[in-house]
Amino acid sequence: MKKILPIFSYIFHPLFTPIQACFFFFLFHIADYKIEQISAFFLQISIITIVTPMALYYLLRFTNKVDSIMIADMEQRKIPLIFQSFIIILLLRKIISLEYYPELHFFFLGALFSTLFALGLLYNKTKASLHMLAISALTVFVFGLNIHLQMGNIYLVPFLLLMNGFVASSRLVMQAHTPKELIIGLLLGCIPQFLFLFLWL
Repeated sequence: MKKILPIFSYIFHPLFTPIQACFFFFLFHIADYKIEQISAFFLQISIITIVTPMALYYLLRFTNKVDSIMIADMEQRKIPLIFQSFIIILLLRKIISLEYYPELHFFFLGALFSTLFALGLLYNKTKASLHMLAISALTVFVFGLNIHLQMGNIYLVPFLLLMNGFVASSRLVMQAHTPKELIIGLLLGCIPQFLFLFLWL
């Protein structure tokens, strides 16, 4: 089991959370958008949220600013989190508008607050699990979509809750975080999403 658990840290790496949130959004809204629109949207999001941060990671790795893709060191996390904040702002202003993608807009707005809080904690010498932040935010988002659109996908939320457990276990097995850091990450991911739920539910 110890060999299997780390896989969940890669599948649900925070780098992939934006594209996963978009997947669930369109899964619930499949009849509202054309395939061409969805394809173009995913291409844009993939370039901005995966390809661009990966390019930054390799630049930081080349200059010895980070030592692994998990970025365990607190000081090494500051630049990626600042960069992530700017990426989310760019998405909110240019691509994920409130008019066309309302639920997704509020998800990314919540993600921005979560990222800024995580960044602020770093300056207070406190580390939060970004994996738990990401997977918990995604879980609340899908929970909200299920209620808002009354789709009755009863298995998605329990599945994601189970994934929360696997991700938490994987971070412990990999000795990447303490239980306290996992709880902080969980709270940072959940609370902004729950607060923004009241604006679109």
